[in-house]
Amino acid sequence: KLTSQSSVVLWLQPKQMCVRMVNFVVCQLFALLTACWFRLYLHPSKTSPFIRHVVATLLGFYLALFCFGWYALHFLVQSGLTYGIMIFTGVEHMHRYCFVVALGYLTLCQITRVYVFDYGMYSADFTGPMMVITQKITSLAFEIHDGLTKKEEHLKPSQQYLAVRKMPSLLEYLSYNCNFMGILAGPTCSYNDYIAFIEGTCYQRKRLESNGKENGKCKQSDPSPKRDVILKLGTCALCLLVYLTFYRVCPVERIIDDPYFTSQPFFLRVLYLYLSMLSLRPKYYFVWTLADAIHNAAGFGFSGYSKDGTPQWDLISNLRILNIELATSFKTFLDNWNIQTALWLKRVCYERCPYHPTAATFLLSAMWHGVYPGYYFTFITGISVTLAARAVRHNVRQHFLGSSTLKLFYDVITWASTQIAICYTVVPFVVLAVGPSLRFYWSCYFYLHLACVLLVVALPVKRRTSRENVQEKQSPSRSQKSPLYHSLLLKQIAVMRNLISEIVTTTE
Repeated sequence: KLTSQSSVVLWLQPKQMCVRMVNFVVCQLFALLTACWFRLYLHPSKTSPFIRHVVATLLGFYLALFCFGWYALHFLVQSGLTYGIMIFTGVEHMHRYCFVVALGYLTLCQITRVYVFDYGMYSADFTGPMMVITQKITSLAFEIHDGLTKKEEHLKPSQQYLAVRKMPSLLEYLSYNCNFMGILAGPTCSYNDYIAFIEGTCYQRKRLESNGKENGKCKQSDPSPKRDVILKLGTCALCLLVYLTFYRVCPVERIIDDPYFTSQPFFLRVLYLYLSMLSLRPKYYFVWTLADAIHNAAGFGFSGYSKDGTPQWDLISNLRILNIELATSFKTFLDNWNIQTALWLKRVCYERCPYHPTAATFLLSAMWHGVYPGYYFTFITGISVTLAARAVRHNVRQHFLGSSTLKLFYDVITWASTQIAICYTVVPFVVLAVGPSLRFYWSCYFYLHLACVLLVVALPVKRRTSRENVQEKQSPSRSQKSPLYHSLLLKQIAVMRNLISEIVTTTE
């Protein structure tokens, strides 16, 4: 009897996963059509920001209830708890309390979903939207803290742009967290950008920034997102076709559990692993590109005009596919993958953590993703790969810049190394559990871990000065600055100039 019940459960799990994924896609397509209606019939010139906030929030809750049922109440609970903290605690420490409560509540929900309900069911679940809401809550808390407690000159240029100068109302807060455009798949965005979209001032501000002109006349009408939406929907269709066609042929689990593949030569296993991950990534491309298209269809995501006057709709784009597939460094891959999450990690952790910001950022990323052990395997490995890649770049790259041939050879080698490192690193992220992750690493003899440790130990890398030292160097008066200080400053400027030239060369 127990055996028959277990078989029924195992038979129902794929069915439930399929239903959840179909519900997700149907809701996103409904959101796409609603976004077009929202832009045309609830344009800021035709209705008030209050109405736009109300409609965006109610539609978001409707989609959440359709996909997740009463589990969607967790979105309200998480938002309500943190809004109460923002209102009733002082702004000096509010951002820390919101960070702990939002991340803690997300982690509690992830633990109950994984270890109480359906371990291993990596499908559309209610903690997915909560991950994006957590990003928005914590980002807004830090932006309010910067805007209400710090002077303008004490903020970085990016922080000055993001700083929020007044406490949002409850409706604005819920609309920002739970609007229909991003409730299911994000991406996160800054509060100021969202409010500018709702109030209809985003186009005016971008016109002033980019000075977009056409035939000598300033553009007066709002730019149309139709072209970009169509291109992104075409990209979605292609990515979905590639994923459904090829990933079933070469799933990553086969290289771990299939004795035939585990007995193959090392080179063939690496090649299969690369093809498997290459066919898996289009699933993420589909989800994030469709979410970007939904925002653009609603009129959100305009980032200005290009040099030839073409409107650009990449303000909240979450990935750059070509840059990912052609990345020649681990950092370049990460900078173009899940872009908005990377910006969130940078703004709330990397730029604010006084000690070991790289390790702290990877640890926060693992905690935010969930409680599956595979996430921690991936991000701990990512720390060592990042440090090793940085050491190799600082010590080796300059020797290959003498000619275009050497530069091409270097780019090919670093591209292959980056793709192998990415595939090796993210296998636990895909298989989730401890056993398969360790079996995979044992089958590879932990080669990348050992290589990274050897590179970090063998290759010298200049230590970055801590934030406290930077502040101490900036604090002395002009009369107290010694010639040694000026020589150090000139050396830092030279290093920064070389770094900028390297970035420009890589981008070209």
